[in-house]
Amino acid sequence: MSVLVLGGYGAVGSHLVSLLRAQEVPVITAGRDPARADRVVDLTAPNRVGDALTGVSTVVNCAGTEDIRLAEACAERGIVFVEISATSEYVQALEGVDGPVVLGVGLAPGLTTLFAADLLAQGHGPVDIMIGLGSGEHHGAAATAWTYRLLGQRFADPDGTTVRNFTAPARFAIPEEAAYPLFPALRADFADQHRLTREFSVPVRSYLRMDSRLATAGLAALTWAPALRVLAPRHMPGGDRWVVLARAADGQTRSATGRGQSLATAAVAAAVVLEPAHRETTAPTWIHQLLEVGPLRRDLAARGIIDQQR
Repeated sequence: MSVLVLGGYGAVGSHLVSLLRAQEVPVITAGRDPARADRVVDLTAPNRVGDALTGVSTVVNCAGTEDIRLAEACAERGIVFVEISATSEYVQALEGVDGPVVLGVGLAPGLTTLFAADLLAQGHGPVDIMIGLGSGEHHGAAATAWTYRLLGQRFADPDGTTVRNFTAPARFAIPEEAAYPLFPALRADFADQHRLTREFSVPVRSYLRMDSRLATAGLAALTWAPALRVLAPRHMPGGDRWVVLARAADGQTRSATGRGQSLATAAVAAAVVLEPAHRETTAPTWIHQLLEVGPLRRDLAARGIIDQQR
């Protein structure tokens, strides 16, 4: 098995490369910078990535580039394409690729998907998902751009209405050990809420907030004037602690917390890459169809991630 990591020297990719190499997995970094990449790849021209795929069995896209042609190029060669994106329209398009694609890999979607699917499989629905991020963490530019791109945009709610991102605040009881401030989270368009709603025929709704009240309030204000996002800071105030939580209607919860969401995303991605079942994938497959939370616990704990079931 040889793994090509697109964006292998970025915020998530660098962690993933380190985790896989620690497991003695052959890893090739790919990107535009010849000084940092093992293979130079211009992802703005996906029709030219063929040479970079030579001798590769798995590709993990940590570059932030959302172009279905990358997955299609892998599918044509029987290469498993692992995607960490949370963008609903892009992920839905990937579900239609004729080949091995693994979706919803990371912190959110990813760990949130596993938590919600665990509750839903036991009949504990509907489920609300809360993603609390550390707004002070230095992400790659793609992560910040993704958050700001949601401003002013609407998405479909399970009840048939449309919802504007960063509205409809809701409160969640966050475990004390998370050491995460308490204030409401806001609706946000993460891809797994739509997939799980369709699959389980039960409403699943996602909410997002930052560890900074000011940063969260800023998103709530800017969503009504999205043109002003050019004035938004690239780095928000806050720390690097995150918490994710899935809450069922009957009060049961699954949660996890840690520091550094880039590392957490990489840890989940590494577990997917190392999972033997992913290599047997022949069609688009979501993370909860490959993994369960239980077997992940030891790996997560090794990365300082604490998960709970209540």
